[in-house]
Amino acid sequence: MSVEVSVIATSSLGDRSYLASDGRVAIVVDPQRDIDRILYLAGAKEVRITHVVETHTHNDYVSGGLELARITGARYLVAADDEVGFDRTPVTDGDTMPVSDKLRLRVVATPGHTFHHLSYVLDEATDGGWQPAGVFTGGSLLFGTTGRTDLLGQEHAHELAHHQHASARRLADLLPDGTQVWPTHGFGSFCSASQADAPESTIGRERQANPALRLAADEFVTETLAGLDAYPAYYAHMGVANTAGPAPVDLTPVTRADAAGLRERIAAGEWVVDLRHRKAYAASHLAGTVSLGLDGPMSTWLGWLIDWGTPITLLAETPEQVADAQRELVRIGIDRPAAQATGTAEQWATEVGQLRELRMADFAALAAARTGHAPAGLPAPDVVLDVRMTNEWRAGHVEGAVHIPLPDLPQRLADVPAGTVWVHCGSGYRATAAASLLANAGREAVVINDRFDQAEAAGVAMADNA
Repeated sequence: MSVEVSVIATSSLGDRSYLASDGRVAIVVDPQRDIDRILYLAGAKEVRITHVVETHTHNDYVSGGLELARITGARYLVAADDEVGFDRTPVTDGDTMPVSDKLRLRVVATPGHTFHHLSYVLDEATDGGWQPAGVFTGGSLLFGTTGRTDLLGQEHAHELAHHQHASARRLADLLPDGTQVWPTHGFGSFCSASQADAPESTIGRERQANPALRLAADEFVTETLAGLDAYPAYYAHMGVANTAGPAPVDLTPVTRADAAGLRERIAAGEWVVDLRHRKAYAASHLAGTVSLGLDGPMSTWLGWLIDWGTPITLLAETPEQVADAQRELVRIGIDRPAAQATGTAEQWATEVGQLRELRMADFAALAAARTGHAPAGLPAPDVVLDVRMTNEWRAGHVEGAVHIPLPDLPQRLADVPAGTVWVHCGSGYRATAAASLLANAGREAVVINDRFDQAEAAGVAMADNA
């Protein structure tokens, strides 16, 4: 192939952006807001970005497309039917956009994820004429699934699901089996109806694997809508920002806070977020903080949990970790944290009494504790709290457990029954966040830092879902 396509993955949000070039000029598809990664890649490949392309108005992140086009002088391709507050090159179904003598883009309307969603077929020149190399499908045809159809409101979900089915069929009818499929969503993104089942794919593979191409329309719609779970609350702010035209990002270091300042921020009800690994947090942390380690999807859960606009202070071991967190947060529109502090928990406290520990256990310890044989140093559980999402709970859960999804917990702390709470999720990440919220509310909590799929083998009784 004369075209080279590079993936720019944003694994924390479950998305991919793309840079496609012929060795001289390049197009960028669905860029994240921190465009320095893309500019660096283009520079390393010695290619000039001439076109920046949006498949749709994104709901899960703030786009960097407008700023990337401004900096590079590229044409900014956005659906003509999307009403936006900035200048762009409006494109619609059937348009063909020459990129170079080797590459061109064909615009295909693929409504479903949104009403005005577009896919872009990347054609390359061959001796026999133009041939499709691949198709950038955004939130339309994903790997083994499709983009979810309820992000514009539940009232539109059924209609958009029918559109999604028709759009997937249209792409499959239009393109040969060998055509590469390059989606934006599906790698952990809540924009996906389910998760990707492969690291790469083609139209031919999707014919075999994708429900949109295997099921009749009504069956696909029913199955798709039944599988949808809640999505992050911060999504409500993303489309607004992307339609208005996002501002450039500022990733310079934010104000440093000393121990006294941290104490004041916690007392004022601000969110002070500890970015260290949950085991370090459990060993010693500043009372009143929330655990959201950088080893997990920190920005997704933080953006979902907070009241939008609440000041956020970041705690980490190194300045580099704070910088990584800032980068994660600008992608969802949290532009400038209020403050930061680095070092150790001991440096963040003004007195020893401000430091707290968080006890951890595994599912074997839970099984023992529920039979009256709690391991030494662990209190017996009065409550087992499951903070996974509803679909996870329905697939299987601990007998007698209480279910409150993590995003609901800040508003539902009073719903947690009295007594000592042992809290679990799927691995320990969300459970540690939940336990920190419980401890901040004065509750005694133990984190089950273990994989849920090991619970039954460890002797934990499971509920009968029959």
